[in-house]
Parts: sequence; C-alpha cells; structure tokens
Amino acid sequence: MTTVYYLQQTQLEQLNAKPLPEHVRIEEVKTNQAELSRQFYSEVGKHWQWNDKLVWTEQQWADYTQPANLRTFGAYSGEQFVGYFELNKHQDNSVEIIYFGLDKAFFGQGLGGGLLSQCIKTAWQWQATRVWVHTCDLDHPAALANYKARGMALYKTELEE
Repeated sequence: MTTVYYLQQTQLEQLNAKPLPEHVRIEEVKTNQAELSRQFYSEVGKHWQWNDKLVWTEQQWADYTQPANLRTFGAYSGEQFVGYFELNKHQDNSVEIIYFGLDKAFFGQGLGGGLLSQCIKTAWQWQATRVWVHTCDLDHPAALANYKARGMALYKTELEE
C-alpha cells in the first residue's frame, strides 16, 4: 500500500518562500516541449518509480504537452540541468503541480526549497484560485516536509495499492 498526500495553498500569502541560489535559473519550455518534458520526466522520475509515461510514444507526449493549460519549466546551473516542474491549470482555475523534482546530482544541496518556492510563485502568477499537489511515500523522503515547509497544507490522504 502507498499513502498519497494531497496538499494545497488557497492564497499566495501562505507561501513560506525560500530563495533560489543566484546561479540557478528557471526557463519555461517554449519549444520542443514534448521532447523536454519526456527527458525531464525520465531523468528525475527514474529515482521515484515514475514509470507510467515511460512507454508513451512521441505522439502521446505531443498530445500531452500540446494544451495551453500545461506549462513546463526547467532549472539550470550554467548549462547543467538541475530539475524541473510542470504545472496544469484546471477549469476551476486551480493550478496543480503535476511534476516537481531535482536531478539526482543536486540532491542534498538545499535547492529543493528554493525551486519549489519558484514553482509555487509561478503557479500563483497564473491567476490561480489555489495551488495544489499530490505526493506519496514513494517520493523523495523530504518531499512532504518540503511542501509543508513552503506553506502547503495537507487536506486529504488516501491509501492506494
């Protein structure tokens, strides 16, 4: 059994932001979104059992990334990939953090809080009514604590097989 945690913020003022080091920049993916989303998903997700989309065809990735309600952002230090996040805006104007994570080379360097802060700020800048995410106990051991430290509140827990 896996425990799934749902967390949210209902206003920007709940964000307990942590600064992102100056050497890390975030870029929205404007071209080749399907290719980069697939690459980011594979690179970050291979450590956390993100397996469902690994079998997708190029067309499935293109279909997934085509809608305007999906935005992908990469984080870089120089030319080196640090991590990424993907946001999905729903019809109720809530913004879901679909994917968030660091490349394994950057684990333990204190970058997760800063990158998550930028992720949440970016979601709020998209005129969100709330920002939410779900994570599980298969994720990085610090994931749930990081979401809570950034001011996200747990609103639902589920058990899944």
